[in-house]
Amino acid sequence: MPKTPRPTEGIRVLDMSSLKALAHPLRVQIVDTLTTYGAHTASGLAARLGESSGATSYHLRQLEKHGFVVEDTTKGSARERWWIRSPEGISVMPIEYPPGPAERAASELVTREWQVNRDALLDEFIAHGSELEQRWFEASTLNTLSLRVTSDQLAELVAEIETITERYSALYKKEGVPGTRPVQIQLNAFPVMDADEVPEAPDNVGGTD
Repeated sequence: MPKTPRPTEGIRVLDMSSLKALAHPLRVQIVDTLTTYGAHTASGLAARLGESSGATSYHLRQLEKHGFVVEDTTKGSARERWWIRSPEGISVMPIEYPPGPAERAASELVTREWQVNRDALLDEFIAHGSELEQRWFEASTLNTLSLRVTSDQLAELVAEIETITERYSALYKKEGVPGTRPVQIQLNAFPVMDADEVPEAPDNVGGTD
């Protein structure tokens, strides 16, 4: 069975054990919150997510066990632990393709929860973005581009975009820089599922006369 292409360097491809450990709505929310807003305590996460601190503490321990979060040792005290997202990216693409039923179900749960969180941030911006300072509002964009490409061309496009986003991610990950605020860049690139691939032109079908 052919293996799927490996993601770019610095991206962790989850094995089944880690994928199952992440496949819980609250755990995905915790990882997303730490990614977007930076370091939090269990109680801070509980307040932001509308959960109990006992629940967030438990799920943080499970996420730590599987390497999704680490303790921020630059903050806190013996009584208060701060948590940050592990620095590497996460890919839930299957190690083998096509994925088995259990891997597919876990991958779909994580991906759907990610999308729910992305949509919530986008909806908030659509509803209230005009309330920001003009410079922030005008620096933002909501843009959709529709193309007709081959699978190789799509892969080339995605790779080029990822090269740019990885470069800027490395430049602008540092927290606490004056004048900065969390910004989310959402990029989706995928085949339209209810449309067909244009077939290749036949090459001398049936031979020559």
